[in-house]
Amino acid sequence: MQQVSDLIEKYFSKLHIPSIIWTDIVEVFIIAFLLYHIMLWIKNTRAWALLKGLLVIGAFVLIAVFFKMNTILWIVTNLFGIAATAIVVILQPELRKALEELGRKNLFSSILTFDTSKPDKGLSDRTINEIVKASVEMGKVKTGALIVIQNDQPLNEYERTGIDVDGIVSSQLLINIFEHNTPLHDGAVIIKENRVTAATCYLPLSDNMELSKDLGTRHRAGVGISEATDSMTVIVSEETGKISVAYLGELTRGLDAERLREMLRSIQNKAPEEKKRKLWKGRSRNEE
Repeated sequence: MQQVSDLIEKYFSKLHIPSIIWTDIVEVFIIAFLLYHIMLWIKNTRAWALLKGLLVIGAFVLIAVFFKMNTILWIVTNLFGIAATAIVVILQPELRKALEELGRKNLFSSILTFDTSKPDKGLSDRTINEIVKASVEMGKVKTGALIVIQNDQPLNEYERTGIDVDGIVSSQLLINIFEHNTPLHDGAVIIKENRVTAATCYLPLSDNMELSKDLGTRHRAGVGISEATDSMTVIVSEETGKISVAYLGELTRGLDAERLREMLRSIQNKAPEEKKRKLWKGRSRNEE
């Protein structure tokens, strides 16, 4: 028994257990938090399928190591650097979207006020009424429309793809822009601080595979710009005349005038968290 006790004491005397301080505990929580959100991001993007493919390749490499397949191991070693670069290139859209989402969190907005491009005011009640009126009238005659309303993030890069208008928002102006066979009807209109700044603007298309296959380019463009920025987009379907709204990557369809007015008012001088709570309360994605 004494020999066993001496053996255990000798074993533990060789172990080096580092001292743990409070910063180590904080560091563990931070790393766990980051790993959790990285795994969530991977699962919701194309990186999930890529990760499963990498696991298959990793299992194949382990088999090659076990059976000492030197030629295969030499190829894997020399292609590792190229593969890392290829993964970054393949996931470039997802990485950009993740960084944009991180930038929209405004973690330090209460401390640092370096964002000089933030609008001083939101939409006025008159502008909202004009947008609602134009959308309803265009829906009745099935005139397709795509109206992007700038929120906190600037839309200058999208305005440059269109034609400058710089006019006060009115239902007559919006209806005239989207009228069939007019020079400005093709593309999106961008509204900033109660003025139509540009028309015929090109928007990025969403690659969200969960969107209904019935949706056309106009709806995918509306969702795409809402994924890339915090803007709100009003969409009038040319096929059905139904009104939809895209905001924060979500699409709400089949709106009437009152519901559209309520959603437009939700981005009037509200904090991002308050906007989202009010906007999506009691609604589900693609609700008719």
